Amino acid sequence: MTEILDELSGRVAVIGSGVAGLMTALALAPEPVVLLTRSAIGEGTSSAWAQGGIAASLGADDSADLHLADTLAAGDGLCDPRVAAGIVREAPSAIAALEAMGVRFDRRADGGLALGLEAAHTRSRIVHARGDGSGAEIVRALCQAVARTASITVLTGAEVKRLVLRDGGVIAGVLFETAGRAAILPTTRVVLATGGIGGLYDATTNPAPNWGQGLALAAWAGARLADMEFVQFHPTALSTTQRPLALVSEAVRGEGATLVNERSERFMADFPGAELAPRDVVARAITAEIARGGKVFLDARRAVGARFSTRFPGIDALCRAIGIDPAVDLIPVRPAAHYHMGGVATDERGRSSVPGLWVAGEAASTGLHGANRLASNSLLEAAVMALRAARDVAAIPARSQPRLASEPSPVPSDASAVRPIVSRYLNILRDGDGLQAAMEALLPMAEGRLPASDPALVALMIAVFAKLREESRGAHARTDFAAKLPFARRQILTAFEVFDVARSLLPHSLARSA
Repeated sequence: MTEILDELSGRVAVIGSGVAGLMTALALAPEPVVLLTRSAIGEGTSSAWAQGGIAASLGADDSADLHLADTLAAGDGLCDPRVAAGIVREAPSAIAALEAMGVRFDRRADGGLALGLEAAHTRSRIVHARGDGSGAEIVRALCQAVARTASITVLTGAEVKRLVLRDGGVIAGVLFETAGRAAILPTTRVVLATGGIGGLYDATTNPAPNWGQGLALAAWAGARLADMEFVQFHPTALSTTQRPLALVSEAVRGEGATLVNERSERFMADFPGAELAPRDVVARAITAEIARGGKVFLDARRAVGARFSTRFPGIDALCRAIGIDPAVDLIPVRPAAHYHMGGVATDERGRSSVPGLWVAGEAASTGLHGANRLASNSLLEAAVMALRAARDVAAIPARSQPRLASEPSPVPSDASAVRPIVSRYLNILRDGDGLQAAMEALLPMAEGRLPASDPALVALMIAVFAKLREESRGAHARTDFAAKLPFARRQILTAFEVFDVARSLLPHSLARSA
C-alpha cells in the first residue's frame, strides 16, 4: 500500500538538491516547498564537485555580447540565440543573488572578484570560490540557507520513481520511495532539478548513481525532450582506476598548462586555440592519442609549478592521493562523460510541455548550450533558471488537488546492465552500426518492468537521437557522417515517439519481440 502524504499536500515539490534545486527552493520562500533528495541534502550532486565556477561578464574588458558570442561559437550553430542572450545577461545578477545567499567568491587584493580563464572563452570571466572548490562552496552556502528557511521541508533518502498524472496529463503528485516504503506527495507543481546522465558511462566525472532519473520521470510523463544526443566529455579527467574519475579543471589549462603525450609531444599545439580549444575538439584529440596506444598528460610544471597547491588545492590533493605532485610531475588524463547538453525541453521560464512540471539545471534543455557547452555556463544556467522557475511557479496558484489513489509499488532502478552498452556505442565517437546495436540491446530493457528499464529508456533516447542526426556537430561525432550539415536543427521528441522510431529502425523480428 502506498501512503498518501496529505499533510504536505499542495506544496511545491522540488526534486534534487544541487545548485538548481537548492536555489529554486530558496527563491520560492515563503511559498511552502518540499525538497526531495536521494542522499543527504547537497550530497551526491555534480554541483558540489564543480571546480571551475560560474561564467559572468564582469571584467572591464568584457560584456554580455562577448560572452554570448563565445557561447554561440561553442554551441556550434545549435544554441537558441535569444535564450542564450537572456541567460548570459542575467549572469551578474545571479552572482549577486548567490552572494546574498551566503556564497563567498574569491576576490583580488583590491576587493574585486577574481576572474579566471577557461577554454573557448575570449575573456577572463570565471567567478570561482575556494580556488577550485567553487561547487562545494556554493552548495555549502545554499544548504545552510535552506536549513534556516522555515518554508522548506527536506525529505532525505527519497528516491522519486514516477510523476503522478491526472486526466489531461497534468501533474498531480510525486511517487517516491524511502527506506523501502512507497509514498505519494500530492502536488500540482513540480520542479525537476535532478542533474545529468554521466552515471550511464563507465568513465564519468559525475556521481555514478546520476544516470538521468529526472529525464526518465519527465519522459514517462509525456514530456518533450530535446537534443539528447549531445553528451560532453571532459578532456581532462584524472586517469586512474577509480570510479567516478576525478576532474582536472579546465582552469588548469587556463593558467597555461599544456597537453603532451608519452613522447613529450605537445599534440594540441597546431589546433586553433591549442589546449583551450572547445572541449569536443580537445577530447577527440586526446582520444586519438589513446587509440593509437599512447598516453596523455597535463603538464603544469612550468606554467603553474609551485603555485599549484594554493591555486588548485582540491586537484592537488587528488593528485597527491595517487602519488603525483603536480608542481614537478606530469598529470595523467583521459576524457570522461561530464555534462549533458540535452534534456527536457523547456521555455525561458523553465516550463516543460507537461502542465505543472518545470525543469532547471542540467536536466533541462533550454537552448543555451547547443551542441557543446561553453565552460562554466552550467552553474550559470542552473542559477539563472532556478530563479526564473521559482518566479514562475510562485505566480501560479496550486490547482485543486483530487484525491489520489494508491500506486503500484515502484520497481528499483539499476543502471549496471546499461553502462557497458552506453560506454561502447554512445561514446566520443559513434557510427550507425554501433547505434543500431545499442538500440537493439536497449529497447527490450526499456519496454520491460525491470530494474534497468528507466536507465535503459534514457540511454535509448540518446541512441535514437544520435541515429537520427546524420552529421558531426559539436559533441556529437559520427565516423560514418564526419561532415557537418550546412544547416543546424534541434531535435525534439517524446519518449513514445522515440519508441516508435526505434521499432521502425530495428529488424522486424527484433522490434516485434521487444
